[in-house]
Amino acid sequence: MISISLCMIVKNEEQVLARCLDSVAPLMDEIIIVDTGSTDRTKEIAAKYTERIYDFDWCDDFAAARNYAFSLASMDYIYAPDADEYLDPVNQERFLMLKEALLPEIEIVQMRYVTPTDYNTVQNCKRELRPKLFKRLRTFTWVDPIHETIRTEPVIYDSDIEIMHLPHSLHCKRDFTLFEKAFHRDGSLSEKVASMYAKELFKCGEYPDFLASEDFFLQNYEQTASPEAASVLAHIARLKNDTDSFFSICLKDMAGDSCSEICYELGCYYMSRRNYLEASLWFYNAAYETEAVLDIEIPGQKALLALADCYQNMAEQCDPESYEHDRLLEDASDCRMRAENWHLPEEL
Repeated sequence: MISISLCMIVKNEEQVLARCLDSVAPLMDEIIIVDTGSTDRTKEIAAKYTERIYDFDWCDDFAAARNYAFSLASMDYIYAPDADEYLDPVNQERFLMLKEALLPEIEIVQMRYVTPTDYNTVQNCKRELRPKLFKRLRTFTWVDPIHETIRTEPVIYDSDIEIMHLPHSLHCKRDFTLFEKAFHRDGSLSEKVASMYAKELFKCGEYPDFLASEDFFLQNYEQTASPEAASVLAHIARLKNDTDSFFSICLKDMAGDSCSEICYELGCYYMSRRNYLEASLWFYNAAYETEAVLDIEIPGQKALLALADCYQNMAEQCDPESYEHDRLLEDASDCRMRAENWHLPEEL
């Protein structure tokens, strides 16, 4: 059986920490808690489970805090939960079975991360695989019988363990602040972080959050012309009523493989000008002819509801005794029914 160090970073987690540790402590051989500046009872609660509690001076860098926590581990593997995660009894048993049977060549174990819809700020599905268990010391191995080389890719195992993510509040405002600080400090963000920034903006960002991101996405768009950056900038331009920038971005995107987000923005633009026919064409394209790059709910539900509103408004402009009036009302009803029956996919 392998041994496992739990390495967790925390700050003001008194509402959820005990729930998390109650669910995983019996599975661990070592519990390490790194506190990044709690002002509540977090450290007092942690002390009920371990004496190994350390302070870390917060520097707006989760990776630095996790690296410090990992440096303190001494067991075969490291498990890295967040305080707002929880393993139910079924998955506790799955975890124990994994611990008893894990092959030593496995270096990373992925587990399914399950987030309720109300707290989903980045995922485009209900469950997604995430790396959660890591071999502490990696052994380098030569591979290939000729022209041999060192294996650089880790050996990854996708487990059936499901981790419930049950935060007591959304973290998006904190995340937006960290995105902004990282950009102004480093002058750039990695491709992965840029994509996460854009996704989080579309799922829970408000007008000030979009405006604060504009400098970064302008730079990103100039460098990559990515559909993610184009979608964010088109949204900002529409909100600012900057028509020239809005259509410049949208038309450039249309010259390539457009995405649902750009079509949806065009639909919203024409909807705001009560041009319901033109708006309906773009909402239709968002729902049926293109794919999302940031928010799967745009083609899945948001565009359908907007399309229904277009048909409803167009019907009200027709003779109530006409065939066109009835057809548009039927189309509106069909769109609403499709939207109501749409659900976030279990996995992508």
